Amino acid sequence: MEAGEYDNIARLEEQHWWYVGMRRIAGRFVAELGLRSGAQILDAGCGTGGGLKWLAACGATTGIDFHPLAVQYASDVSRRVARASIQAIPFPGASFDLVTSFEVLYHLAVTDDVAALRECARVLKPGGRLLVRVPAHDWLRGAHDRQVHTRHRYEKNELRDKIAAAGLELRRLTSVGLMLLPMAVLRRLAQPGEAAHSDVTLPPPVVNRMLTAALSAEWFWLRRFDLPLGLSLLALAQKPA
Repeated sequence: MEAGEYDNIARLEEQHWWYVGMRRIAGRFVAELGLRSGAQILDAGCGTGGGLKWLAACGATTGIDFHPLAVQYASDVSRRVARASIQAIPFPGASFDLVTSFEVLYHLAVTDDVAALRECARVLKPGGRLLVRVPAHDWLRGAHDRQVHTRHRYEKNELRDKIAAAGLELRRLTSVGLMLLPMAVLRRLAQPGEAAHSDVTLPPPVVNRMLTAALSAEWFWLRRFDLPLGLSLLALAQKPA
């Protein structure tokens, strides 16, 4: 990811519709896990620390990220942040009840996503869960992907197979961002070959509220059903007991 993108995310993730909506959806998934009091949680690829903030209400949080600027920002959120790759997590096996990884596996810096998933599995306690989110559909690749150094966007069967290859049992796999998919498709069609630039810009307040509401509202469907398509994939997996 371009270094300036970390500054951009740190400035906007508290209010930008994408981060707010995805945070609400992921938070509901974690809340329904019924984690014990004091559960140990690792955010693998914690970025600027936005995930560490809301995860702190669910347990004792630790974060890792490979980029030094991300670690600098995240260290303002939590004292338990280390610079490390998701492919070489610097903690003993069976250390965590929950590992989260949001928009990490897709990155150019992750040269082996199955190895990264195996590392997540290694540090999970038996019966522990992994919640992972990745961008969906390589045909949606655009200027923002070039800005954030996207290596790959995933399909459901592919992510399912990689989770199995890591020795984890898939519990849930759904698309998210269905209602916003048409807008994203039109945006990508309008920018073929466009120079790399970030999509993380704050729209006018009324638009930001509308997009936040549209994304957050997907939870009412996700409570019972999976979504067939979307901007991202969200998977919940478990380490065998």
